[in-house]
Amino acid sequence: MRLYSLFIGLVLTLLCGAAGAQDAATWIWAPGDFDIWLSNRMQVQRVERDVAWPPFWRMYSHQPQVNFMRRVDLAAPEDIVITVEGTYNVAIDGRFVHGDQRHIRVPAGRHALNIQVYNPASPPAVLVQGTTIRSDSSWTVGPRPNAPTADHAAHWHFAAPDDPPSHYRLATREVRPVAVERDAHGVLVDFGQETTGFVQLKNLIGSGRVTFYYGESREEAMSEEGAETLDNFTVAHHHRTFAAPTSRAMRYVRVRADRGLRFGDVALQYEYLPVTHRGAFRSSDDELNRIWDVAQRTLELNTREFFIDGVKRDHWIWSGDAVQAYLMNYYASFDGDTVKRTTWALRGADPVDMHINTILDYSLYWFIGIRDYVQYTGDTEFVQAIYPRMVTLMDFVLGRRNANGMLEGQPGDWVFVDWADMPKDGELTVIQLLFARSLEAMADCAALAHDDAKAATYRGLAADLKAKIRSAFWDPQRQAFIHGRKDGKTNPLVTRHPNMFALLFGDVDGGQADAIRRNVLMNDAVPKITTPYMRFYELAALAESGQQARVTREIKDYWGGMLRAGATCFWEEYDPNVQGAARYAMYGKPFGKSLCHAWGASPLYLLGRYYLGVKPTQPGYAAYVVEPDLGGLQWIEGKVPTPHGDVAVFADAARIKVTAAAAGAGVLHFASSTPPRSDTGTIRQAGDGRYELALEAGKSVVVERR
Repeated sequence: MRLYSLFIGLVLTLLCGAAGAQDAATWIWAPGDFDIWLSNRMQVQRVERDVAWPPFWRMYSHQPQVNFMRRVDLAAPEDIVITVEGTYNVAIDGRFVHGDQRHIRVPAGRHALNIQVYNPASPPAVLVQGTTIRSDSSWTVGPRPNAPTADHAAHWHFAAPDDPPSHYRLATREVRPVAVERDAHGVLVDFGQETTGFVQLKNLIGSGRVTFYYGESREEAMSEEGAETLDNFTVAHHHRTFAAPTSRAMRYVRVRADRGLRFGDVALQYEYLPVTHRGAFRSSDDELNRIWDVAQRTLELNTREFFIDGVKRDHWIWSGDAVQAYLMNYYASFDGDTVKRTTWALRGADPVDMHINTILDYSLYWFIGIRDYVQYTGDTEFVQAIYPRMVTLMDFVLGRRNANGMLEGQPGDWVFVDWADMPKDGELTVIQLLFARSLEAMADCAALAHDDAKAATYRGLAADLKAKIRSAFWDPQRQAFIHGRKDGKTNPLVTRHPNMFALLFGDVDGGQADAIRRNVLMNDAVPKITTPYMRFYELAALAESGQQARVTREIKDYWGGMLRAGATCFWEEYDPNVQGAARYAMYGKPFGKSLCHAWGASPLYLLGRYYLGVKPTQPGYAAYVVEPDLGGLQWIEGKVPTPHGDVAVFADAARIKVTAAAAGAGVLHFASSTPPRSDTGTIRQAGDGRYELALEAGKSVVVERR
C-alpha cells in the first residue's frame, strides 16, 4: 500500500505541470521543515557498537507553528475537508471557524483562508481536499496570518489523509542469504553483497538473549570485540518471526543466541529508496562494465531519505560527499527529489552561526551543488525557494573574510579539503578557488531569483577574488598554483588540489591549462591523491583535458583493485599496498573504514559525462552536447538521463550513433581523420579534424567516420 501511494503521488506530480496546477491535493508544509525533521530522525541512528553517536554539529529544528494561507474566488459555496498534523484552527477572512473544523463550507465569493498549525513533534502539515480548493504549492506559508513575507508551501509524494509526512518510511522487501554457516557458537549469514535492512529470525522459539554482529566483511562479523555495529536483544516466549527494530548495514551478520532460543531461517528486510536506474554504460572492457555496476550499487545504497556518505559509517549527510553524489545521480537515476531534500537538510534553518558540518569548504560546495542542480534539471522554482537561505549563509561566509578578502579557518572551523598530509591553515589556494566558484553560483541563482542587485554584487566579488588568486598564487616559473599563504608568507608547496580545481572551473587560459596538466596532474613527483573523494575531481580534470585513455587506466587500477580485493561496493579509501584484514582499518579501529561510501561511485559521473560525453550547456538540457570519447576502448554504449528522456550513445572507431532526448537542442561533437558522412542532418566542420552535427529531438543519427 505504501509503494502504491508513492507511485500515485509521483504520477500526480508529473502530471501537475506548473506549480499550483495540480489535479489532486497533497500534504503541504513550510519549505525545508520536512527535510530538517527527517534528517534529524535519520542521522541520530548512527551507533558505534552499541553506543548512540549523533552528529557533532548543530542540528536545527522545524518550525513548530506555521500559518497556511490561500485566497480563493468561488462562484458557488464549496465544501472542503481538512486533515492536519498538529493542533490547529481555521479562519476565513480573519474569523475563526467554530464547531467542526474538519468539514468546512466556504461561502461563494472572494475569501482569505488561514490554517494555523502547531506541532513540536513533526512538521506542521495540512491536507485540504475540495472541488477547487486543494492544498498544493500555490498555498503560502508564514509565521503569522497575512505575513508580508511568505513562502510557497512545500510538498512531496503524500496525497492521502492516512499517509501524512510524519509516517514516511523507506520501502522494504525480503532478501534471502546466499550462504549460511552454523557452528557450536552461532550462525554466520552471508547476503552475497553489501546491503542494508532489518535482520529477521524465522520461527524463533523460546526465551533468552540474542546478539547480531554486523560486518561489511566476514572478518568484521566474526570479530565480537571489533565489529563496528551490533545489536543485543532479550526475547521471551517467541513463536514467530523476530525482526531487529533498527536498519543496519552489512554483507554478513553473525547471530549468537542463548541455549534457550532456537530459530529457523535468517532473512533480511532490505530497506531502500525506490529509484529507477535510467543511466547505463557498457564497453568492450568487462572490468570497466563491472565497475559501472558496482558503482551504481554503491550509489543506490547511499541514496536513502537523503544522499548519505556511507551506509555503515557515518550514515550522516556531509555536504562535500553530497555534492559529488548529486553529479553521479544525474548520470544514474536523475533523482531530483533526493537532491532537493539533501540540500534543504544540509542548510538547516536561520540564523547561521557555523559552517555546514562545521567545515569551511563544505559550505562552499553547498552553493556549487545548487548551481549544478539547476543546470541539470532546469528547476528554477527550487532555486527561488531556497534562495533566501543561500543569502543568509553567504552573508555568514562573507563576514568571515580576512583583510585580503579571502577565507581561512576561524575558531570553530574545520578546514578539511581532503585526508591529505598538508598544511591547512592560512589562505589555502584551493579554498579561494572554491569560494570564487560559490560566488559565481550565488550570482547565477540570484539572477534566477530576480535579485539583480545581488547578482551583480556576487559576480563582482567573484571577479575580484579570481584576480587576487592569480596574482597571489600562480607561480610563473613553475607554471602551477602554489599551496597558499599564511601571515603574508607564501607556501611554495605544489599540490594537485588547487590546480585541478582551477582547470575544472575554467579559471586558467589554454597555456596555463596545458602547464597544469603537464607539471601537476601528470607529474608523479607531485604527491598522489589516495581517496576516491578527491580522485573524483582529479580524474574529471584529466578527462576535461582530453586524457580519457589515462583516466581509463586509473579507474581500472584503483576501482578495479577494489573489485580484485573482493569489494561488492566501493570503499571510503583504498591502498593497494595494504593486504588482508588490515585493509578494513581506519581511524584507529580495525573495521573503521566504510566499505560502501557514496564518494566511491564516481565512475558513474566520469563515464557518463566524459566517455558517453553528454552534458547540458543550458539549464535543464534546453541545450546540450554529446561528445563521445573511447578512452582507449574498442567501443562504448549507454544512456544518459535528462528531464526530457534519455540520450542514447554508441561509439566505436568507425561509427557513432546517438538517439536524442525528446526535447532540447542537442549537438554531436566528434573527431574524424577523414571527412565523415551521415544520412541524417548536415555535418559541419568545427576545426582541424573536428566536426559537429545538430541532433533532432527524439530522432537518431548515425555518423560514419575514420
